[in-house]
Amino acid sequence: MAEIPFDKLRTAFGANLHEHVSMANYTTARVGGHVPALISVHTLEDLVKAAQTLWDVSTPFIVMGSGSNILVSDQGLDVIVIHNRAHNLEIDTKSEMPSVYAESGAILGTVARQSALRGLSGMEWAAPVPGTVGGAVYGNAGAHGSDMKNSLIMAKILHKNKGIEDWPVDKLDYQYRSSILKREKMPVVILSAIFNMTRSSREEAWEKIKAFQEYRKETQPPGASIGSMFKNPVDDYAGRLIDAAGLKGRRIGRAMISPIHANFVINLEGASAQDIWELMKLARETVNKKFGILLEPEIEVLGKFD
Repeated sequence: MAEIPFDKLRTAFGANLHEHVSMANYTTARVGGHVPALISVHTLEDLVKAAQTLWDVSTPFIVMGSGSNILVSDQGLDVIVIHNRAHNLEIDTKSEMPSVYAESGAILGTVARQSALRGLSGMEWAAPVPGTVGGAVYGNAGAHGSDMKNSLIMAKILHKNKGIEDWPVDKLDYQYRSSILKREKMPVVILSAIFNMTRSSREEAWEKIKAFQEYRKETQPPGASIGSMFKNPVDDYAGRLIDAAGLKGRRIGRAMISPIHANFVINLEGASAQDIWELMKLARETVNKKFGILLEPEIEVLGKFD
């Protein structure tokens, strides 16, 4: 990696530039080595400035929200992290077709709950889903029979060379837990999204959210984790396959395949990213050997692993 121009970054970002940061403090799995610096942004203007500044000085970066669905190597990353905390919402209940505008750093569950409180339906499925709007748009997050493909109207995208564009949902070319942005590793930053809603009642929408949240509590483990490790194969479930392979409760170091849901690896306090990676490899290899199914990771693996 080229030398990072810290003097320019300190001038540009001041107190919002944090140097030599441990990613374990910013990921839901509570693992990950150090990065050279992390830039905290709280507005879309700051997000655009951060991305354009780093592009201008040829410094690689990633944008991170809540830190879910990513596994960062213990060796850290040779990139700058933009920590996106731009989270404003605008909920339109008066138009003929109600909608919700959300900045990309908004927590997905907050979007769902705030919409429901205003009598709007359509995002209840997202209430128990960890992560931010930007990550959900990028990875076509989904649950309970719905996903971004069914909910999104438009995403505002900052391109490295083309400025800001509005992308309708079709342009994202969504597939199961994937978008064209994710598949092609495009040099872009997701700024905001608009979601399609329908009118309901506060009580009805909130009941759906409560039901989804209760289901999550009953079927998914508490504690620090990266979220679902693998995508579900066609007509099957990754968790069922890992369970059938006899791996529920298996431990490596301080990481464990959850005895509640086998598609989750739990950090038992003190796990390394390598511990989690080894369990993922074990699950993938064992399921492939026993059932002839090669599980595809749902999470993003960042950095080097043994």
